[in-house]
Amino acid sequence: MENWFVLYTAPRAEKAVNGRLTELGVKTFLPLHLAPRQWSDRIKMVEVPLYSSYIFVHAHDYVARSCVSVPGVARMVFHDGKPATVNEKEIAAIRTFLEHARAKKLHYNIDEQVLIACGPLKNISGKIKRIGKKCLLLHLEQIGLTVSVEIDRVKKSAEGSKQKAEGRKQKAEGRKDIE
Repeated sequence: MENWFVLYTAPRAEKAVNGRLTELGVKTFLPLHLAPRQWSDRIKMVEVPLYSSYIFVHAHDYVARSCVSVPGVARMVFHDGKPATVNEKEIAAIRTFLEHARAKKLHYNIDEQVLIACGPLKNISGKIKRIGKKCLLLHLEQIGLTVSVEIDRVKKSAEGSKQKAEGRKQKAEGRKDIE
């Protein structure tokens, strides 16, 4: 019976191992997500493994055990003295999670209204004045301050979303008037 088995790879060898196993006809699953990587001159979004040094293979026990001989595979993962298996529901849950994560990319624009999500200024809205690599420069009109806030500590405000929707509606109505 085929199961999802877990293989542990050499550091940063997941993609190469995935390619080698696929060439051998073994069904694999390497969950990848986009993450920012910084070089001296730029920041780029790069696909990286969700679980470092792990890859899932869907095969019979004897095939999964033979995968250990593939260059880059360090060992098979064991649990309670048996090869570790992952049920189909968990693999499906990982796939669903990755699909939802890809769909929820947030893009911020200058002069967009956002809400501070945590910290001493929680629930205070601000207008984006500058967008940095990791921070947003926000003008907090209520208290007359400009502050720098980490991007992961803000959320799109309902007010900003309403303004954006109204703008789209006005554009659409404007197009109708032109016709």
